[in-house]
Amino acid sequence: MLGSTEPRLWTPPLRPLTPETSYGFEVCEFARQIGEPFDPFQEWLAIHVGELLPDGRPRFRVVLVLVARQNGKTHFLKVLILWWLFVDLPGTRMDKPTVLGTSSKLEYAKETWHAAVDTAKRVPMLAEEIAPRGIQLRNGEESFTTVHNTRYKIAASNDDAGRSLTVDRLGLDELRKHQDWTAWNAAEPTTNSVDNAQIVCLSNQGDRKAVVLRSLRKSALEFIDSGEGDPRLGLFEWSSPDGADPEDPVALAAANPNFNRRWQGDSLLGAAKRAKAAGGDQLTGFKIEYMCMEVPVLNPAVDPVGWKAGLDPGDMANLRDQLAACVDVSLDGQHACLVVAAVLPEQDDEAEVPSEASESNDDPAGGQDEGTEQAPAVRVRVEAVKAWSGPNCTREMRRDLPGLLRRIRPRVFGWFPSGPAAAVAADLADPKHKRVNRQSSWPPAGVRVEAIRQEVPAVCMGFADLVKSGGVVHSGDPMIDKHVLGAEKLLRGSTFVFTHKGPGHINGAYAAAGAVHLARTLPPMPPRPKVISSKRNRDRRTD
Repeated sequence: MLGSTEPRLWTPPLRPLTPETSYGFEVCEFARQIGEPFDPFQEWLAIHVGELLPDGRPRFRVVLVLVARQNGKTHFLKVLILWWLFVDLPGTRMDKPTVLGTSSKLEYAKETWHAAVDTAKRVPMLAEEIAPRGIQLRNGEESFTTVHNTRYKIAASNDDAGRSLTVDRLGLDELRKHQDWTAWNAAEPTTNSVDNAQIVCLSNQGDRKAVVLRSLRKSALEFIDSGEGDPRLGLFEWSSPDGADPEDPVALAAANPNFNRRWQGDSLLGAAKRAKAAGGDQLTGFKIEYMCMEVPVLNPAVDPVGWKAGLDPGDMANLRDQLAACVDVSLDGQHACLVVAAVLPEQDDEAEVPSEASESNDDPAGGQDEGTEQAPAVRVRVEAVKAWSGPNCTREMRRDLPGLLRRIRPRVFGWFPSGPAAAVAADLADPKHKRVNRQSSWPPAGVRVEAIRQEVPAVCMGFADLVKSGGVVHSGDPMIDKHVLGAEKLLRGSTFVFTHKGPGHINGAYAAAGAVHLARTLPPMPPRPKVISSKRNRDRRTD
């Protein structure tokens, strides 16, 4: 199994790429001439990055290249910069055409700069074109100038990156380190006055803090999928597919184009085994660094693969007598939601539960027997009913709840009294509060109100385990999706509850977990009375 030469995700060219329609062919030949030929994936990348418009300008104003670590992206950038300096930019304008290289730290930008200088000094055809006193080594003012008056300067990725310069080509390494727009907003405008400027960004995949990378990637994917958006933003991404097994060599080869080429794949497979066994941060780090996968949540509480696998659009029409409802409020008091859940009947067509599956599972962790071929012992459908947002969300929730519950008629309604919903607990719990407003009584007839006083970790972990085992189905409500997939583990000894770092809410995850817990602990409905016609009784009456 060899690493993939072609990226998994990429912006297609506007026309066939030939030496007339892409400068990349020249870059590949240049790499051979200086004794540093490209690897197969780098040649492919150069040809596609170098796509030209009919007027000769680069098709891509901004290029985003994503590839796993240790595959040669920095070498690619060094050769490309040298080609810009010695071949591409000479004679393009009267002033000094400038290449600016940036990285997350100045010392990293210096490494690429020094490597380019060393190569230029080593290769005779380049060395003779270095300007007299063209290599300036003053700390913080490093500059490399050719006899063509082209120059290569470096800067750290900060709010001073490139300010006061007019930049023709910007080579930006480690874009994932940009945790805000400060450095981008400093460097990107330096290219505005250059009509044929190009920005090439190279990076590994980033976590949720990589705001610039994630924004550019999202925009590029939207254009790839729909054709809408910026046609001059290009994405070339070598990455493992979402949900890929870390030990899958095909997935690793998709993210590592030099897998079993420049280095042996067995070392990466060994690291995958260790990361998979350790889980948590170690597994998350492996997915980001070596699988180049987008991992928006560093330590997810709910398995994203299991949650996505549970997508099964449907409704609760046949489950009305088994509904459990739960409400929760965000920590900042800006969001509240009502979620319902119901246990799916055994052998139900929708549930697809094998006949040998057990009838119930009271294990709070949501465990299952080993002999069920990974089929969950219970399956629960969970759906959102309503969400409220803004500073008045709890007041609006109090107003709407009686009518909503009277309409959906759950058997039980609950909330977490130890969480943010405690702010409205008085109205939810006190049976003396018979009226919430003039129109609606509380609680609605037939609805049992129950505070979820069981340990919150058991509820959260039980929900997470049931999702992982395939025991939760849902219709893909955007709010629940976002909250569930955004929930992270907050450890409490050997247990955990849901938490979320940074902006955003996860009360939908708590409401879903609470509704599932209440649904699973509901006593079975008493059997409906049956009308039995007895032939013996009829015969006795006719005697």
